[in-house]
Amino acid sequence: MADLSAFPITQRWPAQYPDRIQLYSLPTPNGVKASIMIEETGLPYEAHLVDFAKDDQKSDAFVSLNPNGKIPAMIDPEGPGGVPLTLFESGAILLYLAEKTGQLLGQGPADRWQAIQWVMFQMGGVGPMFGQLGFFNKFAGKDWEDKRPRDRYVAEAQRLLGVMDRVLADRSWFLGDHYSIADIAMLGWVRNLITFYEARELVGFDQFGNVAAWLERGLARPAVQRGLNIPPRG
Repeated sequence: MADLSAFPITQRWPAQYPDRIQLYSLPTPNGVKASIMIEETGLPYEAHLVDFAKDDQKSDAFVSLNPNGKIPAMIDPEGPGGVPLTLFESGAILLYLAEKTGQLLGQGPADRWQAIQWVMFQMGGVGPMFGQLGFFNKFAGKDWEDKRPRDRYVAEAQRLLGVMDRVLADRSWFLGDHYSIADIAMLGWVRNLITFYEARELVGFDQFGNVAAWLERGLARPAVQRGLNIPPRG
């Protein structure tokens, strides 16, 4: 049985199954990247809720694993060479789990780099821009009288959706016929944009029919449905 006692985070969130991947997360658009990925690959894991309402992500225990204080983070007790590996940053977790399992990277080296390309697109554009739009449309920013910041992010969200829509015009997934980490990276963000962030009409989402069809296909996957609610919010 793996010994994870060297990791302070396990004192705050004890591992009931220390031989499994330990996931520390919350079902946010970034958090569900990790849970969907683990569900899709079938890897055994144990999920621990990092409760933002209690500032768990700022606790010494959590920061000992991720100094950036953001979810998700994980411990793989069977990392490279059998040595436990810790990881944070959702994109890095996607890439690591894909390479560990040999799954969801398409068919061959060219597909692998295409998948990485789209993960970077999500992390550098979709995530930050959609997140800012959510702030200015639903959270504290919605009360700002000056709507220019909101409108800037609306325009950029529309531009990004346009990029996605053109690419998806002749394919089911970002790698064509192959569902991959590229899709997993973006599903939670697009879903949040039109549901939790309440921006469907604001960005004119229905004009991006290829993205809408892709989102429907993705959300129909059983592993996606499970991953969207892991760990439960309590």
